[in-house]
Amino acid sequence: MIHPKALVDDSEAIGCETNVWAFAHVMAGARIGDHCSVGDHAFVESGAVVGNRVTIKNSVLIWEGVVIEDDVFVGPAVVFTNDRFPRSPRAAIASSKYSVKSNWLEETLVRQGCSIGASATIGPGIVLGPYCMIGAGAVVTHDVEPYSLVVGAPARRIDSVCSCGQRLFGHYLRTDCMSCGESATSRDPLKSARTTRA
Repeated sequence: MIHPKALVDDSEAIGCETNVWAFAHVMAGARIGDHCSVGDHAFVESGAVVGNRVTIKNSVLIWEGVVIEDDVFVGPAVVFTNDRFPRSPRAAIASSKYSVKSNWLEETLVRQGCSIGASATIGPGIVLGPYCMIGAGAVVTHDVEPYSLVVGAPARRIDSVCSCGQRLFGHYLRTDCMSCGESATSRDPLKSARTTRA
């Protein structure tokens, strides 16, 4: 469902049973998977990739170079970035830098099951590990380990979380969840490896 007041430049790039709500803008060249929700006033730029069953709340900004895997939650007003040393491309001093995309574009990968709290800012060129949780208002400047809970500005790790989202009070590979019963041995340690992006 694409709301009549949403702006979707290429509806063929939107997966089945995905809802794009009022005043959201999905540019041509962006891809959004199946069973997603894109909230009011969200913006998804050309070159961004969103997987399946992803929730994108209101006023989220997703730029080129951002890849979001399946089952991710992106809270309201989350901002992604893709340029570590930004200048206006229209400025004479920066025109040569922006003439070649590889001079400035840094890719960000959000792994499966990650949750990002409201108003967090995600720096460029980082990996948010599987099922990690980013606290509201956090400023993330480095890779985040799988199942980690990070908070603050700059964000720092304070604990581990379960796949269900509850705090573990111990390392995710050694601590069973008291809430849902998930065992530490059921969590895949291979997910801790940094993914190579194509």
